[in-house]
Amino acid sequence: MFKLFSKKAAVEELVAPMSGKVVQIEDVPDEVFSQKMIGDGIAIEPDEGVVVSPVDGEIVQFFPTKHAVGLKTKSGLEILIHIGMETVALNGEGFEGFVQQGDRVKAGDKLVSFDLEQIRERAESIISPVVITNFDAVDTLTKTTETSVKRGESVLLTVKMKQL
Repeated sequence: MFKLFSKKAAVEELVAPMSGKVVQIEDVPDEVFSQKMIGDGIAIEPDEGVVVSPVDGEIVQFFPTKHAVGLKTKSGLEILIHIGMETVALNGEGFEGFVQQGDRVKAGDKLVSFDLEQIRERAESIISPVVITNFDAVDTLTKTTETSVKRGESVLLTVKMKQL
């Protein structure tokens, strides 16, 4: 007789990668994010220029312009942190990276710092989306109800992965 083992679906908690005001993804001033073309999530209007990892995982993409970071967790969740809107045009000016593609990070590890005032002056917006890019692997997504979050501490998103 065979016993069936049910594999429990992974639940991932993402801490806030930045401190600041919570902005709903639908309110991000860029259709790619507001219409969830690359995934669902939430955004932060940062009040300081530091980005930390929201999860334990691996850096799978770190843009040369340092305006965005892609991470992947052990359970396969893929996350994109995009600092501001139209910040790719700054060509890395005002950004400093602390990680490289392939690095393993823990939640709270510093990924990027940026000059908040420079970004505020030169970019379209400082609103920074945090998006689950492989949303087809997500069973449920719970977003914080807080209006402001503290980097590395506040739980921003809770994701239950689909069972395989």
